[in-house]
Amino acid sequence: MSMVIGLVALLVTLGAVIAAGGHAGYLAMLTSAAKKRPGGQPAADFAKKRYPVAGVGLGVTLLALLINTGDSVGADVFATLLGLGGGAGSLKALQTSQSRFRKGEF
Repeated sequence: MSMVIGLVALLVTLGAVIAAGGHAGYLAMLTSAAKKRPGGQPAADFAKKRYPVAGVGLGVTLLALLINTGDSVGADVFATLLGLGGGAGSLKALQTSQSRFRKGEF
């Protein structure tokens, strides 16, 4: 039973890290594209303002992955909950960033 919980925790935390990395990657690509384009400075500034949110999400999910390496069921459950929270927060932040950028609210 412990092995199943550990596997589920690993999959959840890996998915959360991928989601958080996706948000950070989106902001990095947005910044890169905005810097290459004339008049893109406001978009680059918008992305720079969102970097702390992406960094916190990535940090939380990486912490969950680190906790998951433990050998106890309690640590796996905590890592799962932390990963779910960090991953869900990162997905919401990514959607918010995309929505605000598409609407020109930067």
